[in-house]
Amino acid sequence: MTVVLARTTTPEGTAAQDAAVEEARRRGEDLLVVDLSGEGSEVEDAEGVTVTRRALDARDRDPVGALLDVVAEVGASCIVMGIKHRTAVGKLLLGSAAQKILLEANVPVIAVKSAQT
Repeated sequence: MTVVLARTTTPEGTAAQDAAVEEARRRGEDLLVVDLSGEGSEVEDAEGVTVTRRALDARDRDPVGALLDVVAEVGASCIVMGIKHRTAVGKLLLGSAAQKILLEANVPVIAVKSAQT
């Protein structure tokens, strides 16, 4: 099985990366980094964890759907993603990729907040 990290280049994404490495280490599984921001960078402190990377097609109009397709394709055991606090009005008006992942994923989702929030 594989732990999938939905990675962004935000402080929340960095916190999720740290949590995903620890989760993969704890489970004894590989880590698949799905880069949602289009900016690849190295995963630090991943000693003992096999890390692979996959970029989503920039032309895809539904990155959440593409992420969930990858999760199903690799038979992931869980998804790790960063979240930030949003007001109720912000959730209502703007929607949220994180919320969509939480609602539509068929595997457990570990939502991680940044220490800066």
